[in-house]
Amino acid sequence: MATPSPAISPQELEELAYIYIDECLANTKQQLSNKGDIKEIKDRHIPTIGYFLRIWIPKFGKPTISRTTYYAWLNLEVDEEDLSEKAKEHSLKLNTIKNIDAVFKDLAVDIVANEGKGIFYAKNRLGMRDIPKEEEKQVQEIIFKFGNSE
Repeated sequence: MATPSPAISPQELEELAYIYIDECLANTKQQLSNKGDIKEIKDRHIPTIGYFLRIWIPKFGKPTISRTTYYAWLNLEVDEEDLSEKAKEHSLKLNTIKNIDAVFKDLAVDIVANEGKGIFYAKNRLGMRDIPKEEEKQVQEIIFKFGNSE
């Protein structure tokens, strides 16, 4: 397996992210049909940063970055007025990581919404909540009058 190295360029990381996304979209699983046949059915994977950085990239022997480096890049503070090479590099890293993170989240939200899987991932990572609506109970007063009583 490849060891984490910040030597990977943001462009390479982004290219690998899109290859990983294609793999997540194309994933299938085997399922037994009613007739007893084994069928391949589409089963999209929810993309995760941890799996992408720690397992998927090293599986191909590609250089990767550690998860802490990824989040360090994500939290870089960039001065837009600074035109130095270092500032440009930081800006490129930041924008690349934000783009990858946004695409992973968008795909995860789509899978959760349309396939109903990954509900705990959605709650913990995507901040989704299933808050029950409070029912408004209307109380109506009903008065029964019998006879001539007033």
